[in-house]
Amino acid sequence: MAAIVATIIASTGAGVWAELRYGGRAGRATRQALLFVLYVVLPPATFLNLARAHFDADVGAGIGIAYVALAGAALLAWLVGTRLMHLSGPAMGSLLCATLVANTGYLGYPLVAALLGFDRLSEAVVYDVLVSSPALVLGAFSVGAVFGERAGEGARERATAFFTRNPALYAAALAVIAPDSLAPQALVDASRVAIVALLPLGFFAVGAALAEEAEEGTTPIPPPLDAPVAAAVLLRLVVAPSLLYLLAAPLIDLPGPYLLLAAMPCGINTMIVTHAYGLDLRISAGAVAWSTAIAVTAAIPISLLT
Repeated sequence: MAAIVATIIASTGAGVWAELRYGGRAGRATRQALLFVLYVVLPPATFLNLARAHFDADVGAGIGIAYVALAGAALLAWLVGTRLMHLSGPAMGSLLCATLVANTGYLGYPLVAALLGFDRLSEAVVYDVLVSSPALVLGAFSVGAVFGERAGEGARERATAFFTRNPALYAAALAVIAPDSLAPQALVDASRVAIVALLPLGFFAVGAALAEEAEEGTTPIPPPLDAPVAAAVLLRLVVAPSLLYLLAAPLIDLPGPYLLLAAMPCGINTMIVTHAYGLDLRISAGAVAWSTAIAVTAAIPISLLT
């Protein structure tokens, strides 16, 4: 856990320093790196993990309830963004993506192991693959295509953007029909290592984005916890897991890893969608930074006591 916290702090700080030191070059390089992840790393990782996923009826019930809870949180985000805050399209997209995309891999796996035990990791993987992956591939990318300022103007252009800038969608479709033999365990393990290894890049991108906004005079460092960012943090850390708990309590014995992963901070894949479609960079980076800081601060003493 200490290593993860140190990596987050160091990577974010490095991103801020690089952007301030090298100007726009750091931001441009970061965007290119995130696009590389989008088109080269994410598709095989999605295919390998979905192809190896197995679940029974009990697990399926929990996953189904998780979908309903996540959809409910997204609906609340839309109501807050449109009715109360009157956000622009890109800002609305960032709020929705921050609500949908949780950091279940980079932070979720270590926290499940630390707080619940290594024997519960298999349940965490099921949630990550069957809830978090579709939330990104189908949910967040759809949001980007609808609300992003670089996704086109009309419905046809935005639909085209969704299908042409979402390579993980095709990998997921192939994984559904692929036999297990096409996803050997060694490659699955390697893909998970690759995903975790992206942690420094993701938070470097957060730091560079925050520094870009500071250079333009839009927001200082650290970013203010203003209304849109605070709403994103609240929806991700409180509303989403609370809905899952309340919906599941009268129906099933919800696995502990499901609830813990539902309460993870905004995932750094939010930054990939933001850059790919042109969402609000300030809100996305601020939501990732603040939700991660709050979640890690809460997790450290808990992990020390267990």
